[in-house]
Amino acid sequence: MASNVGMRKGDELAGKVALVTGGARNIGRAISRSLAAGGAAVMVNANTSRDEAQETVGMIERAGGKAAMHIADITDPKAVARLVDEAAKRFGRLDILVNNAAARIETPFPEIKLEEWHRVLAIVLDGAFLCAQAALPHMIRAGGGAIVNIGGATGHTGVEGRLHVVTAKGGLAALTKGLAFDLAPHRITVNCVVPGLIETVRGTSSAAELPEHRKTAVPLIGRRGEPEEVASVVRLLCGPESRFLTGQAIHVNGGGFMP
Repeated sequence: MASNVGMRKGDELAGKVALVTGGARNIGRAISRSLAAGGAAVMVNANTSRDEAQETVGMIERAGGKAAMHIADITDPKAVARLVDEAAKRFGRLDILVNNAAARIETPFPEIKLEEWHRVLAIVLDGAFLCAQAALPHMIRAGGGAIVNIGGATGHTGVEGRLHVVTAKGGLAALTKGLAFDLAPHRITVNCVVPGLIETVRGTSSAAELPEHRKTAVPLIGRRGEPEEVASVVRLLCGPESRFLTGQAIHVNGGGFMP
């Protein structure tokens, strides 16, 4: 079931500039489009999905929004600095950061190599840390801002075969709380949106979804969520009505998990 909930037109983000990591497809694309629909100019980041990132930019522009694309590995400090500086240079400021980039890998614990462990944690945790640190001076100059980290339900519930992902997503929720304390004096809110089972398409770099995961049902709503339903919550957190909300993990899961 397709949803347009995150695509509603508005102007609550007019004049704002957003950077979305992993914005080329799925939840990242929906977030980029939703923020643009709210009036923000959006820098869409991807690491390898150039064509899909450009397609996301095209969708935004055809809808009358402003967007650009920048390819960067968010685990590389120099690449992150260039990414953030380009976003601010292109659109004149930076107000919103959405740390969405992640790795979707399923590996039994005995088979996880240290390099794979480090790579997953680097994308999720190092990437969020580096992007937030690079964005901070720009947000201070803008008079405040919003950072939204995209977590994962397994970081709160655990799951078999994804120890590195569980650890990284759980750490992201903790990073959110720490940043909320450190950045509150600068009028920057930091929250974590935690999607449950969301209907997405996996890229070539992601492992195929296990059959048993496809059979998992959402207990209350009875279906998987749509990327736009996650995007609508992200957009709310970035807007003027959420300036008193920080340090929170907000679960978007159809009732599949109630913390």
